[in-house]
Amino acid sequence: MCEEDGRDPEQARARNEEALFSALLEDSIEDLYENAPCGYLSTLLDGQIAKVNGTLLKWLGYERGDLVGRRRFSDLLTVGGRLYHETHFAPLLRMQGEISGIALELKAADGSRLPVLVTSHVKLGGDGQPVLIRTTVFDARDRRAYETELLRARQESEEERQRLKRLNDVLQRTLLPPMLADVPGLDVAAYYHIASTDEVGGDFYDLFPLGSGTWGMFLGDVCGKGAAAAAVTSLARYTLRAAAVYDPDPAAVLGNLNTVLNHEYQGPDPRFCTVILGLLTPDGDEGGFRITLASGGHPPALLMRADGSTDYLPTPGGQLIGVLPDAHIATTSLRLDPGDTLLLYTDGLTEAHTAASGDRYGDEALLEFARELAPTTAADSVAAIRELLDTFGTGVDDDTAVLAINVPRQISEERP
Repeated sequence: MCEEDGRDPEQARARNEEALFSALLEDSIEDLYENAPCGYLSTLLDGQIAKVNGTLLKWLGYERGDLVGRRRFSDLLTVGGRLYHETHFAPLLRMQGEISGIALELKAADGSRLPVLVTSHVKLGGDGQPVLIRTTVFDARDRRAYETELLRARQESEEERQRLKRLNDVLQRTLLPPMLADVPGLDVAAYYHIASTDEVGGDFYDLFPLGSGTWGMFLGDVCGKGAAAAAVTSLARYTLRAAAVYDPDPAAVLGNLNTVLNHEYQGPDPRFCTVILGLLTPDGDEGGFRITLASGGHPPALLMRADGSTDYLPTPGGQLIGVLPDAHIATTSLRLDPGDTLLLYTDGLTEAHTAASGDRYGDEALLEFARELAPTTAADSVAAIRELLDTFGTGVDDDTAVLAINVPRQISEERP
């Protein structure tokens, strides 16, 4: 009896401790449910709200009695959210038993909207049949604010890109002549292919009158892109025109440009370009032209004769303009007869990559292309080059300028 009496207090104390622990555990679980950092609600299979925690009630501004047994979960959704719930959310939940991370908007008691992320899970009974749906609701206001800010930043970035694109387009047009000079007895055509609208290219060309019935022409390519290249392009173009008026000798004109660039762009960011420049003079009563070409590191011109023969005009040894104080300028002379076409171009054409193989197009391919064109006219040759560039698609990495001059055939010489 004494032993039993001695054991009773210990057993009672153990039972009391167990009951207290259970009560504390129960209180902790209930508190965690009610005041969790996310919303909880349980609904019957028809969507009727059976249980909701304090956190979600606080977010939405409802009393518990406003929702439990009175509202369905879909009643808390916006019109678009209800439609999505009926057509996607609920059917997927029935099929899969769980669906997570769905972005919806809940309507608060005051009519405001609460962006949320919803995860729902179907609870099964002992017989394996669905009994209710448990839903967890996460406040997505911070995420929505972040997404809104990100969208705003993207819109501003796109607007800035479009503004820069328009600025680049205007700047690009100012670097090219509004129209080429009308040379009696000569057909002229030009084309400028822009590789990217985001940056101003450095290609340039011109055809302009000089004194004593002569004309000057040039085509060049400045190293680099953007505003810095545009500044060099503008300087090169106007320097060439001014120097040609002072002394039209092509080698002297390029020598003047070399001096200017070498003087203006010394230091850690040197700027240079390649240029081919020609002096055109009518030659005789038969309609031909005498042309003297000077090249400073530029790709050779293509000469397509009236008889179909085609080849490059070699100007070996010509050095880049602006790199050395005294650059070597290569020169050559030719006569352009009726039916002949001279084509000048920048290396964006030959450096392009073909869409079919991705290989560099190259000088040999261009020569074969020109041989298939010859004999041709200025307009037809430029049109053919334009179509060729279009076939490269995104393979054209650099801007390309093309300038063609042709002495038209006499009517009596036209082929039938």
